[in-house]
Amino acid sequence: MNQLTVEELIKAGAHFGHPTHRWNPNYKGYITMKKNGVYIIDMEQTSQCMVKAAKEITRIVREGGNVLFVGTKKQAKDAVQQAADRCSMYYIVERWLGGTLTNYGTIKKSIKRLLVLEKESSEIYANLTKKELSMLERERIKLADLHRGIKDMKHLPKALFFVDGIQERIAISEAINLGIPTFGIVDSNTDPRNIDFPIPANDDSMKTIGLIVNYIANTIIEATGGTAQIDEAVDSAQDSEIDEEITEESPTEENAEPESESESEVVEESGQVEEKVIEEVQEENQE
Repeated sequence: MNQLTVEELIKAGAHFGHPTHRWNPNYKGYITMKKNGVYIIDMEQTSQCMVKAAKEITRIVREGGNVLFVGTKKQAKDAVQQAADRCSMYYIVERWLGGTLTNYGTIKKSIKRLLVLEKESSEIYANLTKKELSMLERERIKLADLHRGIKDMKHLPKALFFVDGIQERIAISEAINLGIPTFGIVDSNTDPRNIDFPIPANDDSMKTIGLIVNYIANTIIEATGGTAQIDEAVDSAQDSEIDEEITEESPTEENAEPESESESEVVEESGQVEEKVIEEVQEENQE
């Protein structure tokens, strides 16, 4: 499939990490420079990581495996659900229920209950009072909201794709415990070491999230013999508010540098081309 270019990733804002005081030291290898108090993620590595993730997901899907998409943060919900629907995979965009994977037997019982409630001709509705019917309807709505993306999932997924390693840490932990490969967008405040296929990128930008999850969806579609499509929603998506305003570097932020002075010089020099593109994008955003 076509690989996203560094320029496309940068235009989507994928290169912006968190402010320097909100970083995980184990993320150091994915950082190319610091600019205006914010770490800049190396998009060359992001591109390479996406290729690796796509190859493994292709293998899993071609062997008959399913992928569970997880994105419960507000910036990710719509993009994750739409991408999962488009490639006919499962998703969770509401609250992650503890034990969704590790206690899947109980979850299946809850889903079975939902399926029964959704059958209007079900015997459970016979001879009930109006109050009892109202209670069952509230139960149905609650279960439908929680399980709508996985109610047809008969078995545990063969892969987990998530947005935001901190937000979805419970889901990731359950997948790791069961030996389910993990794929996902990880920002500079996340420890990527326990993720099988991390994709270093801005996990707060709706454009970035949409771009990457649709790349994964297209990978799945092509792996199943379909034709990948460009999701127009990605182009029209609006970036979410940045949690913290980007400010000029302060003395306290200097202490958060992931590189020594000599290392920083090497990184700055190797990232000159990427920095030029970044500055152009920033100038466009300021206009």
